Amino acid sequence: MQNAPIAPPARVSSVDAYRGFVMFLMMAEVLRFGQVAGYFPDSSFWAFLDFQQSHVPWVGCSLHDLIQPSFSFLVGVALPYSMASRSMKYQNTSLMWLHTTRRSLVLVLLGIFLRSMHADQTNFTFEDTLTQIGLGYPILFALGFSGEKVQWGTLAGILVCYWVAFAVYPLPGPYFDWAETGTTANWEHHLTGFAAHWNKNTNLAWHFDRWFMNLFPRAETFRFNGGGYSTLSFIPTLGTMILGLIAGKWLKAADSYQALIKKLLLTAAVLFVMAVILNVTGINPIVKRIWTPAWTLFSGGWCFTLLALFYYVVDIRQNRSYFVPLIIIGTNSIAAYIIAHTIDSFIDQSFRINISQHYDLIFGEAYRSLVSGFVILLFEWLILRWMYNNKVFIKI
Repeated sequence: MQNAPIAPPARVSSVDAYRGFVMFLMMAEVLRFGQVAGYFPDSSFWAFLDFQQSHVPWVGCSLHDLIQPSFSFLVGVALPYSMASRSMKYQNTSLMWLHTTRRSLVLVLLGIFLRSMHADQTNFTFEDTLTQIGLGYPILFALGFSGEKVQWGTLAGILVCYWVAFAVYPLPGPYFDWAETGTTANWEHHLTGFAAHWNKNTNLAWHFDRWFMNLFPRAETFRFNGGGYSTLSFIPTLGTMILGLIAGKWLKAADSYQALIKKLLLTAAVLFVMAVILNVTGINPIVKRIWTPAWTLFSGGWCFTLLALFYYVVDIRQNRSYFVPLIIIGTNSIAAYIIAHTIDSFIDQSFRINISQHYDLIFGEAYRSLVSGFVILLFEWLILRWMYNNKVFIKI
């Protein structure tokens, strides 16, 4: 007879708070700081908020750019707890793989569904957060059974091979048709020298998508992604999830708060140094939109730092009560993601129909996006709170 485990794996509040923080940043897009900044062109305050709520054009990082890597990283952090929970329920490996395959497929299909909501036909696209996680999740799950050396080795192999693949792809020649890229030869954010191998829509991932994306029904031939995003980014995104898997194993096995915090911060420092060196030397730029290896390391450094910060403040200092609003979001992250992408306009239109067409002008034209955004955020959070209080959690 098998011996039952002593206790189920404990839920770590700091992880839920971190995930809630990330999802809140995504949901808060409805505040549209950029619109407010447009009314105050001389305000450094609104310019700062606008920058942090926007994706950088190419090289670099804003707070908004850390949403997707954080969400991907936390998928990895949660995996050791998920595997332990399923093991406690006496699920064998075959059942676990069945669940993993189903989850991967649902994530990909859900991502496509949400991107198709306002389209005339199914928008087969694979560069958004959910589809990227779904494509890499089975490999992550397989690595969940391996040791830390194998996980680090796999991470290194992924990043090196991905770097080589881009590095050997030829640069645009003198007769290159820039109209096929959605950009121009003199675009201000183009990189020069060796780093040009990672320029927008002239790289290996762009070339792959010009074949792959046209395998699916489309209203017109796919030529480029306007933002430079690509399907193949799921490969280095898997690297981000592997970093989360490693952190999750450390977190689950930690027997010393101080030692864990030091380990997380030291790892973050190493990742930051490696990423910055790659970027400044031109070996590999820090570009989120195509998830360069340097971006995997740089954003990974931020993820380790933020995890350490939330772990210290929420769990070690026992300040969970202050973070309940974020925990409510973080424990129902899939629901939050779906809600944020589906009912924001419904809430806004309901207020315009039932309250006033101009309810958001209470503080003037300049601040109308803040008013409507706050209303949308409040009602979305109230829905999540109701779900939390009634123990309604959407899991995939």
